[in-house]
Amino acid sequence: MTRGAARIRGGSLRPILFFSCEHGGNRIPAPLRPLFRGSRLLASHRGIDVGALHSARILAAELEAPLFYSDVSRLVVDLNRSLGSPSLHCARIQALPEQERRAIVYEHYTPYRRTVAEHVASAVKHGTAIHLSIHSFAPVFRGEVRDSDIGLLFDPARPTEVRFARALGRRLKGVFPDLRVRSNQPYQGTDDGQTTDLRKLHPESRYVGIEIEFNQRKLRTWIKRGSLAREMS
Repeated sequence: MTRGAARIRGGSLRPILFFSCEHGGNRIPAPLRPLFRGSRLLASHRGIDVGALHSARILAAELEAPLFYSDVSRLVVDLNRSLGSPSLHCARIQALPEQERRAIVYEHYTPYRRTVAEHVASAVKHGTAIHLSIHSFAPVFRGEVRDSDIGLLFDPARPTEVRFARALGRRLKGVFPDLRVRSNQPYQGTDDGQTTDLRKLHPESRYVGIEIEFNQRKLRTWIKRGSLAREMS
C-alpha cells in the first residue's frame, strides 16, 4: 500500500483516512482472568487477530493517519459485532449474570465504538471518511486451507467502496504480482461489523468502510523478516 492509497477519492470530496483494529490483543481484564486461566483460546484466532495491531500501527504511521484500537480479547467482548449479535461474547462471558455482561459492554465496547463513530461524524463534515479496519485470519479454518493472502471486504451495493477496493487491489497487485488479493473473502463485507453499522449512518459519498484481512501466515513471515513496512508501504 502506498501513500497514493490515501488519495483515492470518494467522489469529489476530500478523503480523510483513518485506521482501526478491533481485535488487536488478547488482554483479559483482571476481574475476568479466573474465567480464562489455562485457556488455549487466548492464543488462537478466537482470542486475537494475530499480527493485526502490529500491521495497523505500521500502516497508520506510514500514512500519517489516526489509529483506533483495542487490546482486550474479543472473547471478552467483540468490538466488531453489533450489540445483538450472539457472538458478542464467548460462552464463558455469556454465562455471567446480565448485570456483569452489561458492565463489560459499558466499560470496553461502548467507549470504543463511540470514539470511532465520533471520529467518523467529525470527518464527514469536511470530506469522505476512509476507514480501513485491519484484521487477520487463520490460514486454515475447519480443515480448509484459505487461498488468499489479503482479503478486501466491502459492500458491493456502495459503488464508492467498490471503486476504492478495486483500485487498492490493483495497486497491491501492481507492486506484488504474486500476491493473492481477494474481494469479500474470507468473509463478506456486509457481515455484521463496525463498518456495516457505520454505513447505516452515512451516505457512500461521505463514508467508505473497508476491512482489510491479512492471512496470518503471510503476516508472520513479514513480521519475522522485519519487512512489513517496506512491503506494505
